[in-house]
Amino acid sequence: MTHTPRRLELPDLGPLIEQALLDPLLSLDQLQEGCDAARHFGFGGLCTTLSRLPEARERLGAPGTTRLIAVIAFPFGAIPSLHKLAQAEWAAEHGAEALDVVPAMAALADGQANAFAEELAQVCGIGLPVTVILDMARLDDERLTLAVEAAIDAGASAVQNGNGFGGPATAEQIQHLRSLTRGRCGIKAAGGIHSLEQCSALIEAGATILGTSSGPQLLQAMRTPLASSGGDG
Repeated sequence: MTHTPRRLELPDLGPLIEQALLDPLLSLDQLQEGCDAARHFGFGGLCTTLSRLPEARERLGAPGTTRLIAVIAFPFGAIPSLHKLAQAEWAAEHGAEALDVVPAMAALADGQANAFAEELAQVCGIGLPVTVILDMARLDDERLTLAVEAAIDAGASAVQNGNGFGGPATAEQIQHLRSLTRGRCGIKAAGGIHSLEQCSALIEAGATILGTSSGPQLLQAMRTPLASSGGDG
């Protein structure tokens, strides 16, 4: 009996992927290769560090299909608000088209909801689309709800489940964010996304953006013809 593998029913992944180039040991050649791949596959975004931002802007050229995203206060958000705002302004001046921002987690821990919200409002006030990076693995429901509401009130375009340093993004996390956001902003899934099966589950759960360092591999997997497997039955 012959079994024909069934390809996962996925949308065009390219526009959903924000390719992550965040490795502190990333060489200039690797950065340029990543930029070229992002353009080739039509990724929705390319996310990189402030130190690599000007070089990425030069390699990508004028703004186009792939928007250039800078991470702010990454990965833990543990810098003073004044410096976080300065990072965001610097990124805007050096070619960033969007920001992925780690908010003031310490303010949440101390119950300073106003400080948490005000910082986000200042960064969003720059005028670039902002994705707020949360830490769902450590936030209880009360703090998570507060963080999501503050992000939306500040004008964030999306919220993200985590910074990628914990376990992989799960469908349960994305479903939870979907229930909290109620369609008021996008949802970015990030962390350990390396297979088409993961992409399918996260998109079905409500992810509108996939942050991954494996964008080219995922697109190549989609374009690879499925092989048939045979056996006696």
